[in-house]
Amino acid sequence: MASAGKPALDDSRRGTGSPKLKARENAKDTLCRNVTIYGRCRYEDKGCAFNHDPHRGNPAYQSDSNRKRFNVDSPSFTPSSLSANGSPASSAKKLATISPKAANAAPFQPRGAISRSNSSTPTTRQETATPDWAVSEIPEFFPQGFDASHLASLQGNGNGIAATSAFDPFVTASTPLSAAAAVSSVQANPYSHDSTAAALSGATFFASQSGFQQPVQYHLYAPIGPHSQNTLGYQRNVHDLFLPNDLREDLQKKAAATLQTLPNTQLPAQVDYFHSLVPLDLNHQKNATIFGYPSWVYKAQSNKDGNFYALRRLEGFRLTNEKAIRSVQAWKRVCNGSVVTVHDAFTSRSFQDSSLIFVTDYHPLAKTLAEQHLGAGNRFQVRHNVHISEQVLWGYMTQIANALKAIHSNGLAARIIDPSKILLTGKNRIRLNACAIMDVVQFDTQRSVADLQRQDLVNFGQLIVTLGSNSPNVMHNPTKSMEHFTRAYSPQLKNSVFWLLSGLQKDQERNIDIFITGISSQLMSTFDSALHLDDQLTSDLSRELENGRLVRLMAKLNLVNERPEYEHDRQWSENGERYFLKIFRDYVFHQVDTQGDPVVDLGHILACLNKLDAGTDEKITLVSRDEQSCFVVSYKELKKALESSFQALLKPARRLH
Repeated sequence: MASAGKPALDDSRRGTGSPKLKARENAKDTLCRNVTIYGRCRYEDKGCAFNHDPHRGNPAYQSDSNRKRFNVDSPSFTPSSLSANGSPASSAKKLATISPKAANAAPFQPRGAISRSNSSTPTTRQETATPDWAVSEIPEFFPQGFDASHLASLQGNGNGIAATSAFDPFVTASTPLSAAAAVSSVQANPYSHDSTAAALSGATFFASQSGFQQPVQYHLYAPIGPHSQNTLGYQRNVHDLFLPNDLREDLQKKAAATLQTLPNTQLPAQVDYFHSLVPLDLNHQKNATIFGYPSWVYKAQSNKDGNFYALRRLEGFRLTNEKAIRSVQAWKRVCNGSVVTVHDAFTSRSFQDSSLIFVTDYHPLAKTLAEQHLGAGNRFQVRHNVHISEQVLWGYMTQIANALKAIHSNGLAARIIDPSKILLTGKNRIRLNACAIMDVVQFDTQRSVADLQRQDLVNFGQLIVTLGSNSPNVMHNPTKSMEHFTRAYSPQLKNSVFWLLSGLQKDQERNIDIFITGISSQLMSTFDSALHLDDQLTSDLSRELENGRLVRLMAKLNLVNERPEYEHDRQWSENGERYFLKIFRDYVFHQVDTQGDPVVDLGHILACLNKLDAGTDEKITLVSRDEQSCFVVSYKELKKALESSFQALLKPARRLH
């Protein structure tokens, strides 16, 4: 009985017919969607049942009797066509109409040329109203191989205004004003692989012919000149990214000298508002020939601002006039690069006696000119008989003249211009020191400021002769010293020194301004040297510019990586984009070579961090620690992940405000 009932069931199915078979029959007249979107169908020869010829007519939709609704089982549809008066397509000329819904539709890329007579109505329901905007004959468009000549016949735009040439945001160099409205509605081609075109958004398009690129990558630093030599790429090393070794070593030594302490010292723990005293001169035999009192110099730290200062102590000084100590106030206003700044002066009994303390700037590892050129303070009494070049001597003269200009302009006099009291703080960089002491110690001396200023000129000349002769006692025999000086240096330098030594004569007016005028040519030479030094320091400083960015970048990475818990989630740092950052950390810092040894390559670390900071499009391969996962990501994606993860950490702090 079961076998008898089965043929009846089959007969009923054969009588009604299968709807899938009818759909497959209609599929022969339906244009394949792959041809519409991609231009071809790769399944055309592998059994695809749809039509792959866009020019072949579709008789199923040419008459009203065969006009059908859309079939939901059909993989693609061809909208029906109507003429302007509702007659069939074969009896009248048709107009292409597009529904207002098409304004929000995705970009449509036509494959074949469609004539007016075969144009269809791309709407989901039949409409006979007047079209909002008409599309003229559309040329053939190939998304894979775009050619601007194919769009030469395009005449319609979004405003219904005829245009003489087609507009395409990916190839047009400039945008006419009349097409500004059309440009603002252009969307990027979703099938384009041009990263530059994909980066353009909105109505902002940049001309390819002008060479302008936006935005400027400020984290891709360029070396600042001038450059002393031209080196090739393979001749450079990691040290080129940092300060020169000699400059770095000098700065580190000065920092170490500034922070140096002296344990188990017999010095007072506190002198007024200063503490941590360290003696700067190790000569225990102090003479009183210059100040009239034995003097000592210490380095100390201030309780007020935490900075380090130099304290010069005059031992056994008793202040008899209160106005004497107030004369230091005038020296506080002297601000000059060639004068050691005076900050304060006071008396103290912290050293178990009556002492006068002068507070000045502290210059670590500074030497005096006597120590540098005259061998003073040398433990083994080895004389530095190296001849001082005339260029260096002119540099000293211009700097001392600059200092005297500032001092005399404030109505003061240096009164002490001695090799043992002039500090050499850098290469050929000197500063006058201990200038305010004589105004306090010899306050009662009745001598005019004009006479003291002329005496400064004489002391200035004697200093230059002493340095040129490399002898501290050369002025005991002036005639012999000047003969040696004349043979060693040029007539211009000799005449300048003669002019200074005759500063006390009344035959003509002598002041520092007249002297500066006479050596103006040497001032320009010294100024040029200072400019070159400034350029060199600026170039060296630019090497350290990106290091601050890398430190901040590494700080962000360490704030995100291996975080034990965040928002009650113990796996926060191991999930999502944070997992990429964890593997990237291993890629940068934990690489090994073929032998399994750690790769300690500073160049690799700096290159990776700089690319991450810039967010380049370069892609790298990240492998998990268990070698079970492999990811190909770009530095741009890693930078985006790092920024979003770091911003997530800032959310709780923002909710507090």
